[in-house]
Amino acid sequence: MTVVVLTGATRGIGRAAAIELVRRGAEVAIVGRDCARVRVVAEEAAAVGGGQVHGHVADLTLMSNVRVLADEIRERYERVDVLANNAGALFASREQTREGFERTFALNHLAPYLLTNLLRDRLAGGRVVTTASNAHKSARLVLDDLQSENSYSARAYGTSKLCNVLFTRELARRAPELRANCFHPGVVRTGFAKSEDGVWKVVAKLGAPFFRPPERGARSLVWLALSDDAAALTGEYIVDEKAVLPSAQALDDTLARSLWERSAQLVGLPIDARG
Repeated sequence: MTVVVLTGATRGIGRAAAIELVRRGAEVAIVGRDCARVRVVAEEAAAVGGGQVHGHVADLTLMSNVRVLADEIRERYERVDVLANNAGALFASREQTREGFERTFALNHLAPYLLTNLLRDRLAGGRVVTTASNAHKSARLVLDDLQSENSYSARAYGTSKLCNVLFTRELARRAPELRANCFHPGVVRTGFAKSEDGVWKVVAKLGAPFFRPPERGARSLVWLALSDDAAALTGEYIVDEKAVLPSAQALDDTLARSLWERSAQLVGLPIDARG
């Protein structure tokens, strides 16, 4: 049975993916920050039959919680066949976590970076799937301002998604034993930005009828996790189950290497970050 760890599993793409992965016979560890929602989605997934489902609760804006989650997973599962780094959010205003990280950067980039490295030995021969976005194409990553201290706008989300693509490509280079890929789910009808104030709440509400359903958004995640056709792919950016070129900056190997090293320093890993 394929063991899948899926973060951000309690709504939208993550919820749809969890249910489909279990339906296809996987053993799925769903991760969310709200205990009640984790329980509800675990029950929904279990009801479809086929595989198994377990729940884990963690606030992935906090690296201390990422470390606790990694310990839980290591204790419970002898191996992890697929790590799906799906947790992410768009925040309208800049806030720091109590650990001193800007929360968009912490949740969307540092958390998957740290969790992947902490589970590296459990993932030997496995797949890492990270939810990126075409929003990365409008972003520009400045290594000296990773936490948007000099300026903050909704583009911080796009920058974090650029980090996802760079992380994926550098992970594929550093860990040839893995299959590391990321994907754009499309613009999906979820509660992704509804909790925010101002323009993003309006966009989420008015655009909802034209957005993809979560099940379609989750299709590439499930495909990358389980498909034989995806088994040989690594270091790729996927749109609608096809490898496409990301932005020019996302293809910058020097930038990817530098981001990896800066990220290791921020979360307290060795520079080579082998976990």
